[in-house]
Amino acid sequence: MEIEQKRGRGRPRNFDRDSALHAALLLFWQHGYEGTSIAQLSAAMAVNAPSLYAAFGAKEQLYAEALELYAKQYGALLSQPLTTAGTAREALRQTLHAAARNFSASTTPLGCPLASGMLHCASEHQGAAQLSAAMRLAAQQAFAERIEQGISAGDVSPDCNVAALAGLFAAVIQGLSVQAIDGASQAQLLAVAEAAMQAWPLSHT
Repeated sequence: MEIEQKRGRGRPRNFDRDSALHAALLLFWQHGYEGTSIAQLSAAMAVNAPSLYAAFGAKEQLYAEALELYAKQYGALLSQPLTTAGTAREALRQTLHAAARNFSASTTPLGCPLASGMLHCASEHQGAAQLSAAMRLAAQQAFAERIEQGISAGDVSPDCNVAALAGLFAAVIQGLSVQAIDGASQAQLLAVAEAAMQAWPLSHT
């Protein structure tokens, strides 16, 4: 049973907030929001419950910070090709490959806490679920913007259905996360990524 929210007066002198937040991220990543208890968080973060609440607020606030950390530290590796690749096609291809590698890495929990997290939850946790949904939508919008840039640059067909194509690649990202959690190897995920690229519309130029 989860401990009720309490406020503490202080934190241990050796409290490292960044390390504690990363420990929380790994727990949420592995067990999900509802599957992670305050007791587990306290143990992993090396703080008691009152100190945890004093440092981060309620569990939902801690979850929000953990997702932001994931986006900056891990998600950025996926979004980087959107600004560095020469064409829209190559940008999305590199993004899928980065997802396949990251979701199956042995150094972190499998999958992606944004792509697979909080798809269904109890009604009292809707606020936390909306955080994940908003970040997934933002990623899909970033795909759409990159495809539109490709249309402007002439490397994507002008009659391309931007929303549908961006939705497809967002769905593939989410699927890669699920398959990684289910035990698919990196090679299998990369093969899925390459198969998805077959849906890319050819430019008429």
